[in-house]
Amino acid sequence: MRIAYELTDGIARIRLDDGKANAMSGPWFEELGASLDRAEADGAKALVVAGRAGFFSGGLDLKLLPSLPPDGLRALSETFARTMLRVHGFPLPTVAAVTGHAIAGGAVLAFACDLRVATAGPFKLQLNEVAIGIPMPAWMAFIAESAIPSRWRTEALLHARVFTPDEAADHGIVDGAAASPDEAERLALEAARRLALLPRAAYAESKRRLRAEGAARALAKLREEAGG
Repeated sequence: MRIAYELTDGIARIRLDDGKANAMSGPWFEELGASLDRAEADGAKALVVAGRAGFFSGGLDLKLLPSLPPDGLRALSETFARTMLRVHGFPLPTVAAVTGHAIAGGAVLAFACDLRVATAGPFKLQLNEVAIGIPMPAWMAFIAESAIPSRWRTEALLHARVFTPDEAADHGIVDGAAASPDEAERLALEAARRLALLPRAAYAESKRRLRAEGAARALAKLREEAGG
């Protein structure tokens, strides 16, 4: 099991822990989707997504990608996009406990949450797509732009800048940098409990109004970009 789910006092927690870099793959997305389903079915009031000590997620499994045929790669890319956009539009308050490195897809997952608490230390927060020769997908830019202040978007999205947790906190890219992974998760839970006090229906509808149209446009570009 790469992803564990629990519900305590109305707060759903999704913990990412494969013992390594929390690399994303088809089964990984299935497990994350199942956990999101459970949070909705359980009537959770808020959601915390946490990694393991040292790694939130390193993004897509780079060892897997070269082994996939073109159709398989396109299918995985679409699943990746749809899953991250689901998190971004999830009808509950969402908080990421960024417990270590958050690179590529890991950074996107953190940005897809409504709030982010990073962990201070020698960790990287980076959208590295351009640096490794991948044009930034429209859906990924849409998610990132909702979290990154405009002053830092060019450096983050186009220049593939690496941000330390402290830099990310100073620049408003995350909402704070905790002293340890445990502290990051504690602060994320505190934030989730505060947000859980907001009326659920109003929160869900407001998020839909803010994000659904942009998500639909980004999804519409998926096949266009894949064939470009």
